[in-house]
Amino acid sequence: MSRPEQPAVSGDGSAMWTTLKNLWPYMWPQERPDLRARVLWASFYLVLAKLLTVGIPYFYKWATDALDGANSAERVLPLILTGAITLVVAYNVARVVSVALNQLRDALFARVGQYAVRVLAYRTFVHMHELSLRFHLERRTGGLSRIIERGTKGIETIVRFTILNTVPTILEFALTAAIFGFTYGVWYLVVIAATVFLYGWFTIKASDWRIGIRREMNESDTDANTKAIDSLLNFETVKYFGNETMEAERFDRSMARYEKAATQTWTSLGWLNFGQGVIFSAGMGTAMVMSALEVRAGTQTLGDFVFINALLMQLSIPLNFIGFVYREIRQGLTDMEEMFRLLAIRQEVTDRADAPDLSVREGAIRFEDVRFSYDPERQILKGISFEVPAGKSVAIVGPSGAGKSTISRLMFRFYDVDSGRITIDGQDIAGVRQASVRAAIGIVPQDTVLFNDTIAYNIRYGRPDAPEDEVRRAADLAQIAGFIEMLPEGFETMVGERGLKLSGGEKQRVAIARTILKSPPILILDEATSALDTHTEQEIQSALQLVSQQRTTLTIAHRLSTIIDADEIIVLRAGEIVERGTHRDLLAAGRLYAEMWAMQREASEAEETLRRAREADALGVLERKRDRQPV
Repeated sequence: MSRPEQPAVSGDGSAMWTTLKNLWPYMWPQERPDLRARVLWASFYLVLAKLLTVGIPYFYKWATDALDGANSAERVLPLILTGAITLVVAYNVARVVSVALNQLRDALFARVGQYAVRVLAYRTFVHMHELSLRFHLERRTGGLSRIIERGTKGIETIVRFTILNTVPTILEFALTAAIFGFTYGVWYLVVIAATVFLYGWFTIKASDWRIGIRREMNESDTDANTKAIDSLLNFETVKYFGNETMEAERFDRSMARYEKAATQTWTSLGWLNFGQGVIFSAGMGTAMVMSALEVRAGTQTLGDFVFINALLMQLSIPLNFIGFVYREIRQGLTDMEEMFRLLAIRQEVTDRADAPDLSVREGAIRFEDVRFSYDPERQILKGISFEVPAGKSVAIVGPSGAGKSTISRLMFRFYDVDSGRITIDGQDIAGVRQASVRAAIGIVPQDTVLFNDTIAYNIRYGRPDAPEDEVRRAADLAQIAGFIEMLPEGFETMVGERGLKLSGGEKQRVAIARTILKSPPILILDEATSALDTHTEQEIQSALQLVSQQRTTLTIAHRLSTIIDADEIIVLRAGEIVERGTHRDLLAAGRLYAEMWAMQREASEAEETLRRAREADALGVLERKRDRQPV
């Protein structure tokens, strides 16, 4: 699908024509000759309809003259058509044909407009996934979705109105002006031109004033939607702290702003319509008075008076529509403003045009003097160098904030390093395609977030084209197949929003099954069990050991008990490697790792003592109940 370059736009008038020009490739798609043929046919019927529309009042004029007894109709029409009844019928038939041509035009262009909407919506969706993790960590999902929704509707409005209405309306103005100028003289032309000019000037000024109100309404709407989605995504937290009222009040404050701006929008629209009505009525009244005077003087017929009235009434429809079109285009541009700003955001991590795919032969990982910071004033990694040999397991541990999870993000190229390099089998990952890097790496994260779909869908996400038997085998290897089979709907069980219908251990097993199905040569375990209880952790650990066999494995660990068998353990502190070696070597050294081990052992022993005490208390309660029971 083609994706023409699209700069950012604004709702301001200076950018409107630039925006319309940039939208043209979507309305005249080079890759779709069938749609361009539709545009041509729609344009043909458009012109034909306007020619007929301008001609319709003539039948009205001639019918009026026939009824009035004037002979002007006989001078311009054959005798068979001079009957009043025939002219009335012809007038109404012409109106029906005009409506039919307009509807045919709309039907032909409908697919063109919807294609443009789909292509731009697709491009926005793809662009959102191309932006960096930094962008998505700073954005609010609710506001983002509403911006895209409004922007897509704005595109549809602009595409439809610019092609289907603006051009035919301009054509109708030209034809009407020509009729008045040649038939009734220059003064009628002056009155009509002045009316159209004042009408257009007032419409543009009033619409520009309303843009600020519309922008405020959009901002309030986005804010309210963001708060609503944020609150619903954190439903349990809201309940835990009993803050339903506070959340409702936050939402209502945003809606109150929206209510005020929306009220101003509709009120200002009323004043705009009123002003347009006054201007057009003044112009129409002037032309009608001029015609009435000429009828009394005998220089015009009653049919001329009716014709001028009918032509002006007919002109009021597209004239009013031009005001509507201008308002809709300006409002559409305002709605698109944020969406096109999103499209203008450059990717932080990009591939070179000639970047090759990563070629993984063994899967050896190497960090060479890697330095990185999210913020220039706070460096996270300070010259990290280490190697994970092919098929070996290396663990990275350290206090919170040491930079452990940053290493996994750099491996996936969510960010590029500030200096140094990361290689896989000797290839700098910054010089190959991102997609090939991510295809070679599997991850089991600490916080597994599932899609609101079936268990099968979430497992198959590791390899969407995997057959059902491989999905089931992956679940079996992840030690979750038995649990799934006990569910009433089995693999077709819905997991709920973010997988909240499953426990933490069940979600982790789904994540492991997903990674097994992907079958990558390199595996990252990013604190995969730190959020689980000790018993569940032990169960999950056996599945992780299974999936990491024969793979280059980088483990980022919080619980040291999970990495004692690693080939090498790297200890980070404040973004620097302070220790490295095997579990036994690091304990013998008696430094930071040994301190962390001792603290976790004490915590584990205390947890185990508390668990046993609870079990003993529960057993004692049961025994006392049994002793009190009658024999």
